[in-house]
Amino acid sequence: MAIRWMLTGTVAVLFAALVPAQSTETLNLPKDPPLVAIGETARLVFHVSPLSSQGLLSQQVRDALKAVLKMNGGAQLVHIRAFSAGNGDVRRIPQIVSDVLGSKHEPLPSVSVLQVGALPMEDAQVVLETVSVGKKEVNKDGVSFYSAETAAATEPANEPAMPLKPLLQKALDRLAAKMGGKPALSVTCFASEMEGAQELLHMVASAFPGAAVNLVQPRRLAWQTEASCEGVSRGASGIGVARTAFSGTQVAFGAQEKDAAVAIQRLDRALGEAGAARTANAELLRLYVLSPSTTAVALKQLAGSAPVASISVEGVGPASAGFAIDAVAPVH
Repeated sequence: MAIRWMLTGTVAVLFAALVPAQSTETLNLPKDPPLVAIGETARLVFHVSPLSSQGLLSQQVRDALKAVLKMNGGAQLVHIRAFSAGNGDVRRIPQIVSDVLGSKHEPLPSVSVLQVGALPMEDAQVVLETVSVGKKEVNKDGVSFYSAETAAATEPANEPAMPLKPLLQKALDRLAAKMGGKPALSVTCFASEMEGAQELLHMVASAFPGAAVNLVQPRRLAWQTEASCEGVSRGASGIGVARTAFSGTQVAFGAQEKDAAVAIQRLDRALGEAGAARTANAELLRLYVLSPSTTAVALKQLAGSAPVASISVEGVGPASAGFAIDAVAPVH
């Protein structure tokens, strides 16, 4: 009995000693990605993650990140634009990015997150477009960013709807003309429908061989039959500065002019603090709108000569959001 009492007392003392240490332990939560991240222009490389139909949103984001890090040789990611076509909460994507990349102990990328209508694979919930800083200088003459070139159906209401393929081809031709023969690094096309998606994606890849290509249906129910294509090329006519800044999506919490003004002011402040040109002098601005009227509201708050692309999407995260905006800007 004495031995049993001594053992019990010893266990109690050990437990009492351990409990305070456990109760004061703190968890290291993932950091939020920055609104603006910067990369060396000459070493920027572009990738699009492979699509997967396995698992829910969290697993697909993790798998996509691992695939991209394999594609870019483990290079530092500067920017991620995530298109999610599932029912998962896109607001979780930046935290998943932080969680996966946190072990690398490198600066986190800026992240743009968008809810869209569909991707070119059934049950695929996410695709990531990434910008990384590679090991070698591959863009010694700089890079150029091109806003979306759109081709829309213009037939009278009583006529049959124009098929999408000719519209996509027209958008591709217009983008190629703007690039003027410069090597394409990345091309993203937005199509109002996904019927024959693999053939449409093949059209994009054939038009710009060697580029990282992506195809997205931005809305489940399009406002009109249309296709648009944006891209990045190698060449000095665009960003010829040493460094380039990429912002994540800055959300406007509402669709009124005051909401738009606050969102753009916040983005300008973040760009300025990073040493980058503000929205008025950006290389490219992209508006992600939820209704046609929102575009005019946002444009009214923008000044300067920066090209602006307006892309209609299903959502940008918060239910109260009116639109979101991201930017590509030179760092002086």
